[in-house]
Amino acid sequence: MLRNREFRWLLLTMTTISLLAIIGTAFISSAAMGITAVTSVLLIGCCLLFTRWRYREIEKLSGYLRQISSGNYSLDVRDNQEGELSILKNDIYKVTLMLSEQRLLLQEDKIKLTNAISDISHQLKTPLTSMTVMADLLSDPDLDVEKRIEFTRKISLQLDRIGWLVSSLLKFSKIDAGTIQFKKDSITVKKLVQKSMEPILIPMDIKEQRIQIEGEDATSFIGDYNWTTEAMINILKNCVEHTPAGGEITISFAENTLFTEIVITDNGKGIPKAEIPYIFKRFYKGTNANEDSVGIGLALAQSIITEQNGTIDVVSEVGKGTQFRIKFYKQVI
Repeated sequence: MLRNREFRWLLLTMTTISLLAIIGTAFISSAAMGITAVTSVLLIGCCLLFTRWRYREIEKLSGYLRQISSGNYSLDVRDNQEGELSILKNDIYKVTLMLSEQRLLLQEDKIKLTNAISDISHQLKTPLTSMTVMADLLSDPDLDVEKRIEFTRKISLQLDRIGWLVSSLLKFSKIDAGTIQFKKDSITVKKLVQKSMEPILIPMDIKEQRIQIEGEDATSFIGDYNWTTEAMINILKNCVEHTPAGGEITISFAENTLFTEIVITDNGKGIPKAEIPYIFKRFYKGTNANEDSVGIGLALAQSIITEQNGTIDVVSEVGKGTQFRIKFYKQVI
């Protein structure tokens, strides 16, 4: 303890005060001097014992911190007693819990990153292999013109698919990382529906499908217009793909004091009951999925909606159709 400057100053100060007190009482009487000397020795002894105890406690905390720095977050130094050391122990324990939680989050992020890389690799492998084969065939000078045109068109389609896939995965990664700041604007549902329908009008026209829109013009909710449009487009594309030629899609919306609800219904193939719990999982492809389906649209839509204080549920029956119910809950101010 003598190596500690704080302890040396304390010992020097108390010794000096005690000597001055002893010298002062020596002028009064020898008895007073003796009592002062004994009292001073006892006080110095008690102070030294207390200081030694305090340093031992600090040394224990130092050892605890060293174990934390080495990655051991299982120790518990909480102390229900009063005093500054007890407060310090409890604060260190809180910091330990925070560090432990952050470590778990980092581990989860690493797992997500690994899974994302694996997913990207898996999804890109098929179209890249296909394009490689067709590129080799195109290099054949004897290949007839019709096949050359067909292979060129297929390569172009595969490139578009890869571009869409990479774009969707980047959106997923941004949502997972929490780097997207969703806007909180007032969105008119009718305007949102009209904007979301634009990319599907041509596919619907080709399949001679009908669409009905029902709802009050003033119906609205708080959210991000562009991202919610992205979610709606993915849901509507799913409905168009799984609804046969001449089928019908209905979009209805309403608002109450708790939430704004958008209901999208088709009369398509429907989803088997056993598959419903999995349709929002990434890269999941059901038995009725198209050959070119990647299984990412509905998962992306769910992520966007849930990040905006919303929910999406599905009810479906094979051969009768599917219904998606989207709810955006009112923000509590």
